[in-house]
Amino acid sequence: MADAAEIQGPSASPARRRLRRAGALLAGAPLLAGLLQLTATEPAQAAPADSVSVALDSLTPSAPTEDDTLTVSGTVINNGRQTVTGAHVGLRVGPLLNTRSAVDGIAQHPDDLRGGTGDELGEKYTEKFSKLVPGVAEHFSISVPADELNLGKDGVYSFGVSLSGKTSAQPWDQMLGIERTFLPWQSSEADTKSRTAVMWPLISSVHMTARTGAGARQTPVFQDDELAKEIAPGGRLAQMMDLGRDLDVTWVIDPDLLAAVDAMANGYRVQQSDGSTKAGSRENQDLAKQWLAGLQQAVTGKEVVALPFADPDLASLAHTGTSVTGSLSHLKDATDVAALTVKTVLHVTPTTDFAWPVEGAVDPSIIKVATSAGADRVIARSDSLRESSGLSYTPSAARPIGGGTTAVVADARMSTAFEGDLTKADTSTLAVQQFLAQSLEANVQKDEQRTVVVAPQRMPTASQAQAMATAVKALQDGNWSQPETLTAAAKAKPDPDATTRIPSTSAYPSSLRKQELPRSAFEQIADTQDKLDNFEVILTDQSRVVTPFGRAINRGMSTSWRGQAAKADGFRADVLSYLDNLGGQVKLIDKSETKLSGRSATIPVTVQNNLVQPVGHLYLRLSSTQPTRLKIAGKAYDEQPVEVSGGHSQSVKFTTSANANGRATVLAQLYTEDGQEYGDPVSFDVKVTEVTPTVMLVIGGGVLLLVLAGFRMYTQRKRAAARQAEEEGPDEAEADSGDDSGNPDDAGDRLSEEPGSPAGAAGPDQPGDPAPDTAPESADPSGTGERVDR
Repeated sequence: MADAAEIQGPSASPARRRLRRAGALLAGAPLLAGLLQLTATEPAQAAPADSVSVALDSLTPSAPTEDDTLTVSGTVINNGRQTVTGAHVGLRVGPLLNTRSAVDGIAQHPDDLRGGTGDELGEKYTEKFSKLVPGVAEHFSISVPADELNLGKDGVYSFGVSLSGKTSAQPWDQMLGIERTFLPWQSSEADTKSRTAVMWPLISSVHMTARTGAGARQTPVFQDDELAKEIAPGGRLAQMMDLGRDLDVTWVIDPDLLAAVDAMANGYRVQQSDGSTKAGSRENQDLAKQWLAGLQQAVTGKEVVALPFADPDLASLAHTGTSVTGSLSHLKDATDVAALTVKTVLHVTPTTDFAWPVEGAVDPSIIKVATSAGADRVIARSDSLRESSGLSYTPSAARPIGGGTTAVVADARMSTAFEGDLTKADTSTLAVQQFLAQSLEANVQKDEQRTVVVAPQRMPTASQAQAMATAVKALQDGNWSQPETLTAAAKAKPDPDATTRIPSTSAYPSSLRKQELPRSAFEQIADTQDKLDNFEVILTDQSRVVTPFGRAINRGMSTSWRGQAAKADGFRADVLSYLDNLGGQVKLIDKSETKLSGRSATIPVTVQNNLVQPVGHLYLRLSSTQPTRLKIAGKAYDEQPVEVSGGHSQSVKFTTSANANGRATVLAQLYTEDGQEYGDPVSFDVKVTEVTPTVMLVIGGGVLLLVLAGFRMYTQRKRAAARQAEEEGPDEAEADSGDDSGNPDDAGDRLSEEPGSPAGAAGPDQPGDPAPDTAPESADPSGTGERVDR
């Protein structure tokens, strides 16, 4: 159509057409330049606006009051590709936060530029940078009097540190990055203060094995030397002890940790990969002594709660352990020994009526197990025991849940504030401010005093412990909270509107259930206990074995094994293997075939005791598998008591009798007093070689000749008597007949007295009773063709 119109119009000269083309090019040049510039700037515009990161490394004081000066310091880094010019760091006070959920929202996205950032305080409270080169960190520090913050009513305010500037691609002043946190503002003493109980956990992983030295001291053996690192200056446990001494907290202690450090202080050995052990260093012994001395001072005048020994995994016990007989008895043992351990090491009497399931997650089965050992207060957490009545405030911690049991519900937000990586200063600062913000926000919810419990993670890292201490110190110095002990918090008047309904078993978090000890772990523990019960009855000093193995069994079900299934299996297997090894030190010595050269003899069986202590309460039973051929003491089996001194062997001798030639298998087995088999049996053959057919024929012929001779003599005397009676007459015959009644016995007596008479060889002489062998004997098997004592 354009072509047609152009033909229909007047024809333009070539000069005019060239002029029109030039005009069109000139008119389109600005548009083309704009298009080219737009294309070139698209990558810069596509770059994120928050290409500059702001780190708030320090905010002091954490909870300022009217007379304070707030000092904020940190670093900014240009993460983009273009240099930022005309930059400045400013402080921004945001709106008053009215809910705890609002605090959560900012904590989840502290660098979000789209949130309510508030207005800058003004140029007076800024720090300027002429330029920020990409990748280079710049430090800033700004101080501002609290009364210049323009804060209104008490409460929690959003607070941010922002960096503004411009780039060549965006040549106008704009906010390029921000770090948002919270400013708790309680200008004066609150009319109503929360009572806050902070649990300060001293818990470690398992370090000690069941192995001990053979001497009187029973030097303990450790799995590794990691505990020394934790109690060394700067170590995790050293930090917990040093920081906790200046805080008003409730110490929650695993007695196994105290036992391990105490053992280290008195000399210990460390297990090596090849199975050998080496002596722990003197330096580490000194560290242990110093740490214990410092802890004794730190807990003086403070409440101490002792967990059951080795901090058993209550949830694992409830969900899988109760199906294995005897599992709950270990929890009772761990509870009983807890108080004694703490009192012995720290010289304080602890409270032992608290149970602390992992992360405060509870269900009916966990509550039942937790209280089975005597604890009537269970530390739960508010994200497990959730409010269902739509309360607009946070209720007090204590909740009566029936049966005389109290659930002490820790605040989930405050308890989890210090999880995660807090090695960087800014993440630590944010955690502290979030903790304080949640505490103040909860306090202003209601004009009624309530009790709050803080139950942090069981084993905080050193950086987490430092952040915790900073927050707790600020809280205790603040105007809205006062310290409380855990016991007092548990006894506080409960809120009638707070939930007391324990969540169902199906509501237990699957992430926690996946970390629980399997049923096989409790079966292995039960197997170990059975073998320990069988072993201890033969010992004269049971404490040398029962105590270390009992505590090792407690360690086998520790909460610290969560997430370490392979290591946990290895630990329990090592305990069982070592117990088997000790039990095997009391055993029967193998015997080879024994020859019985006669119809009766004495067979010795040797019991060896390689333990350092005497053993007793044992019986050795020798049984014949072919009693018609070979009898033991005239019957199928015989048994005798056994007592063997430490490091010695004892020969026990049995009288045997053979009725026929050939081999008879004999079985020797040790038994405990209650009839349980002990150790492996020993079987050997007894070969009867001297009861031959010829000998039996001679013996049988001799007996037959004796009978025939006696019968012949008897008949001859009868005949002689009859003839004499005929010759002397009836009267004399009757007299003689009456006088000789019973004379066959006299004849028999005379016959037995004749030299060479078979009656004189009716049986071989019986051997005398063997004297007990108390001296050490060789542990080697008896030689082939051994002849027994006669």
